[in-house]
Amino acid sequence: MTEGPAVLTVTQLTTYIKSQFEGDENLVNVFVTGEISNFTDNYRSGHLYFSLKDGRSLIRAVMFARNASRLRFQPEDGMKVIVRGRVGVYEVSGQYQLYVADMQPEGLGAFNLAFEQLKTKLEKEGLLSTERKKAIPKFPQKIGVITSPTGAAVHDIVTVLGRRYPLAKVIFCPVQVQGELAAPQIVAALNLMNRRKCADVIIVGRGGGSLEDLWPFNEEPVARAVAASEIPVISAVGHETDFTICDFAADLRAPTPSAAAELAVPDRVELLGVVQSLRHRLVETAEKKVTDKLNRLVPLTEKRVLKSPFESIELRREHVDRLVEALNGTVAQKAESAKVKLSGISGRLNALSPLAVLSRGYAAVFDEAGKPVSMAHNVSKDEKITVRFSDGALNCTIDGKEEKTGYEQKNDV
Repeated sequence: MTEGPAVLTVTQLTTYIKSQFEGDENLVNVFVTGEISNFTDNYRSGHLYFSLKDGRSLIRAVMFARNASRLRFQPEDGMKVIVRGRVGVYEVSGQYQLYVADMQPEGLGAFNLAFEQLKTKLEKEGLLSTERKKAIPKFPQKIGVITSPTGAAVHDIVTVLGRRYPLAKVIFCPVQVQGELAAPQIVAALNLMNRRKCADVIIVGRGGGSLEDLWPFNEEPVARAVAASEIPVISAVGHETDFTICDFAADLRAPTPSAAAELAVPDRVELLGVVQSLRHRLVETAEKKVTDKLNRLVPLTEKRVLKSPFESIELRREHVDRLVEALNGTVAQKAESAKVKLSGISGRLNALSPLAVLSRGYAAVFDEAGKPVSMAHNVSKDEKITVRFSDGALNCTIDGKEEKTGYEQKNDV
């Protein structure tokens, strides 16, 4: 009796196919080029899921977090890449896929691509704009230096600062400038100097090296720490032809560490020259002003009033005496004229005076209130009146009165 074909479960078949893939040496370590599509990186696990395709075919791929963390650039849909990995089977769905261990952009290096991606990102945020850059102080008192304690950069910086501007104090914060620990240490040093406000300007950088050696200065945390620094930052990374993201984020870029030191402080020789020039101009200006004043003073000393000051005083006194004499004469003349005028007025007033009238035999009559009585009909019988003469007065009571109206006389007894 012939046995029938073996019946396998789905799991058994999938496991068998998987073992065939894993046993094929050609599929254990393969290099594949294609265009990224369906890219997803929003999983909490940190794994990257995507597809690789060309003009005719598509294969699904996954890059686990431990490998994805080493990427220098950010994969995107439409990006052409070269990946290295193995082909395997995902048993749950029975689908074969590419397990990616490494990824490089096709044509452009990973470092260069990462550089351009981060630069574009920070430019869109405005962190690299010239408007936000701070001015470097002209006469800083404290210079912060963030670099390696063993490299040539720190020696060059300190030497240049000591030669150009020894008045400044150097605040040195040693850090690693390459390797995985470099970027976090540079960020910590920048934050520390800003928190303690221990410098007026900061120089951050290192000497030359390969792109990989300089890469910590292209890290996003370093760029953001430089841009956020309240203290102006001068970036001096590598040689003159080297550019890093730190250079663009800093307030000023220097081609070398030595050049950064020159840009951070003024040159004392130049300052002394300026001071001497100003001193020379000050002396010349002062001498010219003194000469001008002397030229004006000499003619004044030749004037008569300065040569014989008492003579001028005597002339003024004589003039004053004449003015006083003239004033006295004018006052006497005015007084005499006023006296004559007053005498005439007094005579006329005396003629009109009631006392003068009374002295000629007339009398004046007043009622009890002291008001003058000018008409007989203004008083009544038994009313008390006062009759005033020039030598005294009589207090009288009206016993009767005689009024005269027209040509008639009326007796009131």
